[in-house]
Amino acid sequence: MAKSQESVNKKEKETKRFKKQKDKQQKSELRKKNSQGGGLDNMMAYVDENGMLTDTPQDPTKKKIIDVSTIKIGVSKRDEEEVPAIRKGRVDFYNDSKGFGFIKELVTQERYFVHVNGLIDEIKENDTVTFELERGLKGLNAVKVKKV
Repeated sequence: MAKSQESVNKKEKETKRFKKQKDKQQKSELRKKNSQGGGLDNMMAYVDENGMLTDTPQDPTKKKIIDVSTIKIGVSKRDEEEVPAIRKGRVDFYNDSKGFGFIKELVTQERYFVHVNGLIDEIKENDTVTFELERGLKGLNAVKVKKV
């Protein structure tokens, strides 16, 4: 007589799989039964005149009509702030042997890098100077530096 092709282990796995499938169907039916339903109307959200989300539609009498041509898309152009081209500052640090240093502006207290190539007059620490700014690789640099 031939033995059955199914072992006990295979039968256990199959029963577990059927049980899992049945549990999944029961959970699905329970979710459907307990759901609110109502379709799309139940899921809709509206924005009131104050910008808050509500579940009731807005009153059509409070509706405002906006001219689409007045809407500007993008970043608005900044008005150029009138920054003086020549600024005053004090030499905060200067290394004569290496040929660079920093100037601290008197008004904003910001520090700017200065190189020996940007000097008109020779400077040393604590000198009051006038300078202009130029964009460099790592930020703004002081150029056309004159002693006051």
